[in-house]
Amino acid sequence: MEVLSPKPGNVSPGRDFADACARDFLLSAEAAATAISGAGEQSVGRTVLSAVRAVRQVVSHNTNLGIILLIAPLAAVPSGQSLEQGIESVLAGLTVRDSCDVYAAIRLAAPGGLGRAAEQDVTAEPSQPLRECMRLAADRDLIAAQYAGGFREVLGVGREWLREAAGRTSDQRQQVVELALRLLAASGDSLIARKCGQATSEQAARLAGRVLAAGWPDGSDAMLAMAELDEFLRGDGNRRNPGTTADMTAGILFAALRDGQLIMDPVQFETVESGGAG
Repeated sequence: MEVLSPKPGNVSPGRDFADACARDFLLSAEAAATAISGAGEQSVGRTVLSAVRAVRQVVSHNTNLGIILLIAPLAAVPSGQSLEQGIESVLAGLTVRDSCDVYAAIRLAAPGGLGRAAEQDVTAEPSQPLRECMRLAADRDLIAAQYAGGFREVLGVGREWLREAAGRTSDQRQQVVELALRLLAASGDSLIARKCGQATSEQAARLAGRVLAAGWPDGSDAMLAMAELDEFLRGDGNRRNPGTTADMTAGILFAALRDGQLIMDPVQFETVESGGAG
């Protein structure tokens, strides 16, 4: 659902990057699914590492590390509990072994804009439980902030924005795009900030806000604002790709699907997949 929706600045069918196409992301999702489906029977770190290893067998570059990091602890919540009921127990149970496995997964995926950290840097072996390591990165990475804050944005405002989008349109691809716009407008994008600086992330947020203020998806002003945002995000060789926004979008979709808030309409995605992703 995430990659097949035409979100601004991200890969989608017919809107490839020089080194990545929609099919890469579809193959990556399929490869990661087996490991993630076993999340209830193994540690979160082992789920993340297994999923990243599986993805590396089908694509040679990072496509979905952030998505795996977000979904692995959510998928570990027992099926009889809601995500809100179960996520804190999962996060509280994270260990140093989870940190070691996740660090190994990050090194294998080799995401862009990683940088160096003063404490618990990913190039070294960690000595703290995974949630503590994530707390150290929470101020500069929205995915790490989910671990630190109990997945507050995913399970709270993110799902509420998706619910509001569903109230405005039955087109699920438009719902996904609106969710991505609202995430970007509210927080900027932490991947853009790491790669291009905080000012560039803030500029992306302002442009996304203009799209929403113009009444997207209706009207010529909204279409022009969306085109401006998309052009900006795709500039500089796609270095401004809002990757964290895409990851958060996927995490929110998983949460909504898992707890029954959302039921995917496969018909809305079949045509897109067969027409542009293969």
